[in-house]
Amino acid sequence: MATRLRVAGHAKRTGGLRRSEWKWAYLFIALNLAGFLTFSLGPILTSLTMAFMNWSILKPPEFAGLANIARLLDDDQFFLTLGNTAFFVAGSVALVTVFAFLVAVLLNQPIRGRTIFRTVFFLPSVTLIVSVAMIWQWLLNPQGGVLNYLLQQIGVAQPQWLADRKLAMPTLIMISVWQNVGYYAIIYLAGLQGIPREYYEAAEIDGASSLQRMLRITVPLIAQTTFFVVVTSLISSWQVFELPYLLTGGGPANATRTLMMYTYSQAFGSFRMGYASLISWVMFLLIFLVTITQWMLARRREHTVEM
Repeated sequence: MATRLRVAGHAKRTGGLRRSEWKWAYLFIALNLAGFLTFSLGPILTSLTMAFMNWSILKPPEFAGLANIARLLDDDQFFLTLGNTAFFVAGSVALVTVFAFLVAVLLNQPIRGRTIFRTVFFLPSVTLIVSVAMIWQWLLNPQGGVLNYLLQQIGVAQPQWLADRKLAMPTLIMISVWQNVGYYAIIYLAGLQGIPREYYEAAEIDGASSLQRMLRITVPLIAQTTFFVVVTSLISSWQVFELPYLLTGGGPANATRTLMMYTYSQAFGSFRMGYASLISWVMFLLIFLVTITQWMLARRREHTVEM
């Protein structure tokens, strides 16, 4: 009887402790939810409302109906910046995915000083963007820049890089890939280290070459990692702002002016907050549609492989 009472008392104390823990859990969840509603969901819904308003900050907002949408459809600058951004996204996402994969394969090899190489490749991704811009402005200076000096020594014409309308955006893509490839290589490296070595040993016994092992084993087994890399790099590329803003200011002749730069100029240059909110939502819908498309293609590919 005494044993039963002790067990019942222990269960009661445990139940009370669990109820106390639930109270603290609900409290922390409520604090997090309050922060989300205040600093995330609230501004999101406000920006959606502002997309149908005219607001210059200095005056109260006025309902404009579909006037901002009509203006967007007739805005040549919007479509110009949209095209520039799409070009940047296509180039940077494709190159950073390929180079990050190749770098990860290289860093996954049992070579001496592997940790040092990993650190060197990762450093640009954690370097301040202002520092990155200053370094590349010095390297790409048409007069006295290091790259042009080296090209001059081998008799190659000196490009204008960021001052040339045709070269400016490819140059920004090159710098973006240089800056981000180390970060995505680390992600790929984590995926590569999760592949069992037995697969490679069995393929090697069967006489498969290094290229065949990569194409038949490595690439299919890191498909989920590739999907993550593509989606995250795509989202960040669509929102590119700092790099062109610091290096070119959108020039020459608006060749590097991106959608985020145009949104910024409309909001804080022309004080068209409603129109800037609409552009932001258009950009969000583009990112959302592209991400959903990528996800559906990945799911279909997985289903095909399973069959």
